[in-house]
Amino acid sequence: MRPTTALVAGVLASRASAENYLGFNSGATLADRSAKFKADFEAEFKTAQGLENAPGTFNAVRLYTNIQAYSQDDPIQAFEAAIDTNTKLLLGIWTSGTDNIDKELSALKKAVEQYGSKFTDLVIGMSIGSEDLYRVSETGIINKAGVGAGPDVIVNFINQYKKAFEGSALASVPIGHVDTWDAWTNSSNKAVVDAVDWIGVDEYPYYENGKGNDIKNSGSLFDRAFNAVKGVAGSKPIWVTETGWPATGPNWDQAVASVENAKYYWDEVGCRQLFNKVPTFWYNLRDSNPDNEMKFAITEKLSTKPLFDLTCPTTFDTPTATATSSAASATGTGVSAPGSGSANSGSGSSTQSGSGTSSGTSSGSSSSGSGTQSSSSPSPSTAGAYIGKSLSAAAVGSLALVAGVFALF
Repeated sequence: MRPTTALVAGVLASRASAENYLGFNSGATLADRSAKFKADFEAEFKTAQGLENAPGTFNAVRLYTNIQAYSQDDPIQAFEAAIDTNTKLLLGIWTSGTDNIDKELSALKKAVEQYGSKFTDLVIGMSIGSEDLYRVSETGIINKAGVGAGPDVIVNFINQYKKAFEGSALASVPIGHVDTWDAWTNSSNKAVVDAVDWIGVDEYPYYENGKGNDIKNSGSLFDRAFNAVKGVAGSKPIWVTETGWPATGPNWDQAVASVENAKYYWDEVGCRQLFNKVPTFWYNLRDSNPDNEMKFAITEKLSTKPLFDLTCPTTFDTPTATATSSAASATGTGVSAPGSGSANSGSGSSTQSGSGTSSGTSSGSSSSGSGTQSSSSPSPSTAGAYIGKSLSAAAVGSLALVAGVFALF
């Protein structure tokens, strides 16, 4: 007897909330835009697992694409590195700026055939898209965040993925989509909420200009945005797929980038709210996006000794009341920036209320990688709440050109 759709959905939702993963984001290219290879990914994964005084083992990674940088549809070499280091994989399919995901699916099918269960047993989730809904929103357009995709496109790609892997070892992998918090709370995107098994949120209080985004208020800003998403998620689990605070870079309204503030944010948001409580993919272990002035890496040269002590405190400054504040209190314009959305950027991060950028790789589809979603860096007065790590318009233009060239293969 065939299982009912409701039963299958229940099983996937259960899998999506079964474990509170700890990991970082990893794009497909390095800071000089050169491709990452197996040794590069392996070095990242080993550092993540060996971080001194970490509040748990960071043995998971979020990828933005399945395609090896600058290839047509070869599987990204992060897969081999994950197998050799027993690193769990939150996979990503890049969906912005393209009318098909054929090359992403081809690369993934090749990986399943080549590596079998050694690969599929490590896959904990599949994200169809990254901040696409933000990019096509009013705020994303104002901030020149790049080419995105609407809810109907995302749902169509989700259905294509399901059909492509029906009956395979990946059929039971829970499917999600990653976007900014205010994209999720926008009622016009409800079809995506309904279509996924889990909801991926990119959230950066650092970029919440106009809201008192001083570091001491970062925990409260995060809570309000997170609870706003809870208000629309229903019973579906929420994964925090990008968040962090830059150690260096220019000030953003009241937000100051510094190692001290990066440590404070780690404590007040990571330790208090996320680590070992919510599946979390921090932004980031190392910086790979040369166009982002803000540097979020918690290590230098992949040292296992971070820039600050990762030990979690036992008391916190953020008022506990913010953890239960109503969704109505979280209003925002959503600006994404850290990663930014192009096929070639190495680091990805986006922030629903802060900033966000996703980073993937220059690969075979028009935007198969996932580079940096946000293009220009509007002034704090116009950026709204979600600017993130944004790129210059020229940078995004050049990345889009690279993506377009590879789309011709």
